[in-house]
Amino acid sequence: MMRSMTGFAAVALDDERGSLSVTVRAVNHRFLDLQLRLPPLVAEAEPRVRALLQKRLARGRVELQASVQSRGGPTPMVELNQEFVAALANALDAARATGVVQGPLTPGDLLRLPQALAIRERAPEADAGSWWLEATEAAVDRAITALDEMRSLEGGHLKTDLEMRKGALQVLIDAIAAAAAQGRSQVEERLLDRARELCATLPIDQAALAQEVVRVAQRSDITEEVTRFRAHLEHWDALAEGDEPCGRKLDFLLQEMNREINTIGSKADGVQVSEHIIESKAELERMREQVQNVE
Repeated sequence: MMRSMTGFAAVALDDERGSLSVTVRAVNHRFLDLQLRLPPLVAEAEPRVRALLQKRLARGRVELQASVQSRGGPTPMVELNQEFVAALANALDAARATGVVQGPLTPGDLLRLPQALAIRERAPEADAGSWWLEATEAAVDRAITALDEMRSLEGGHLKTDLEMRKGALQVLIDAIAAAAAQGRSQVEERLLDRARELCATLPIDQAALAQEVVRVAQRSDITEEVTRFRAHLEHWDALAEGDEPCGRKLDFLLQEMNREINTIGSKADGVQVSEHIIESKAELERMREQVQNVE
């Protein structure tokens, strides 16, 4: 199945413990480039989230972002720096003895000193933390499924367009082969006419002359290139209908087809050959641009 590399999906889960939302955006990229943004509460799930994405997606730049909102609210923890406070009290006692400072050390004094107190969020309970991790994996899995559906839908549109252009190439290669055959016949006829004119004034071996005319005309034979080009078109069908991601292989196949067209253009004679070559190159370029979107 042909899939696009672009898409978007959003999934939200809700529980009495809180809510979780996951968004996934994917755009074109030569390889699989994962950009993850997870909040601290579920940061532990990043390796498993990354593994899920790598298992389901083959190419593209994928940006995944998760956000969480706990209904219980964070529980603060206040920690007193005992060593700092003891050292501060000793320094104040020495200052009082010399009359520099008066009055006792108050809680307000400690609050004004960031070194004295540390305020942190209490770690969630074990079962709550486990729920968040499981919810993250479930949301990511659902988001990937939704993303894959969108990519498959867009891939269907790409396939339709590419099939139409491939059909145009089949018509063009047949036209090129016919025009080149006609051109080769015309070359042989011109050479034979010229040879007859020479024979009227010079003694020439007719058999050798005929062989030379055929040899020169064969230089413009494109049978092998046309056969390979048609084989590439058949290979295209096999790749496009397969289960594996085919974007890179189709891109390589288009390069081979373009190479055959260039060779045909340099060898073939005929009035309409050049026109058909130009049309074929234009179709190949349009197909190449579309294939850049295929996974």
